[in-house]
Amino acid sequence: MNPLLGWTLAATALGAGWMGWGWPGVALAFSVTLFWLLLQFSRTLRVMRLAGQAPMGRIDSAVMLGTRLGTGMTMLQVLPLTRSLGEAVGEPQTETWCWHDAGGDRIQLRFDQGRLAQWTLIRAAEAGVATPPGEDPAAS
Repeated sequence: MNPLLGWTLAATALGAGWMGWGWPGVALAFSVTLFWLLLQFSRTLRVMRLAGQAPMGRIDSAVMLGTRLGTGMTMLQVLPLTRSLGEAVGEPQTETWCWHDAGGDRIQLRFDQGRLAQWTLIRAAEAGVATPPGEDPAAS
């Protein structure tokens, strides 16, 4: 949700609470707003905890991830799809992250101002890579 819209709704709820019930209405609107913020915080922590438990930059299938992505998604929406944290690629200002699967296929996601702007699927056959970096080909 757009933060400006969220805070506008919270202010509207506070105003409506005051107009309808006075101080008890303001207390109710404040409680509801605080509960909504706690739900968002809890969701963020749950997503980060699950993503932090998996190996960094690993996904089941880069191709399947590519079919689920959409322009405008936030990182908080992408992480449940990947179930792991991505590896930063390039400069920190570019907001580009990479994940790879067991077959060597990689997917790079570029974010602009916190929203997914572009993603690129790099097949192992096209890149000439048989296995992802850091993996033993004999272990497969």
